[in-house]
Amino acid sequence: MASFTERSALAGLATPGHCGRAGASGLTVAERTDIAFANVTARRGKRFMLVNAVNTAFGVALPDGPRRTTVGSVTFAGTGPDQWLASAEAAEAAGFAAKLRARVGPFAAVSDQSDARLVLQLSGPRVRDVLAKGLAIDLHPKAFKPGDVANTLIAYVGVQIDMLDDATWQLTAPRSMAGTFWSWLSASAAEFGYDVVTIGDA
Repeated sequence: MASFTERSALAGLATPGHCGRAGASGLTVAERTDIAFANVTARRGKRFMLVNAVNTAFGVALPDGPRRTTVGSVTFAGTGPDQWLASAEAAEAAGFAAKLRARVGPFAAVSDQSDARLVLQLSGPRVRDVLAKGLAIDLHPKAFKPGDVANTLIAYVGVQIDMLDDATWQLTAPRSMAGTFWSWLSASAAEFGYDVVTIGDA
């Protein structure tokens, strides 16, 4: 029987180390391969019951609008009307979509997205400058705050951008578009210098 090994979405595209302009880095990039994802869409007329079920199961109050709410290792991010992208880390990540279906299945459609995502966390003093090269949204601290979420396009790639805290941003893109997205990010960050600290199985 064939065996399979999990492979980084950026394998062969990026390796740990300093890239771009020499000197201090303006950006730090880390790929996350330890987060499970699932789309959650409320069934017609079941939103109220879904809200209660998620709160009971995970202690999370579902955000109303493009915000993210995290309790422990579980996060729900609002992505559209009656739609959320749920994610889990650490022990909760294993079989996360199945756990969701078991707990909220009567009130929502749950679609496992864990293997379909490239997830990068960005930090550093020039993060906004890098992102501004490809984002048509206002990233000023008064306009986009920690906990905010946006679904947008970067280099014609659909991306979800989450501001995790004052220093860290998370970008989630389709795994199938990893090459295109990395080409844009590496070119945009080159003038500031950037460090790649973790790339999956590199």
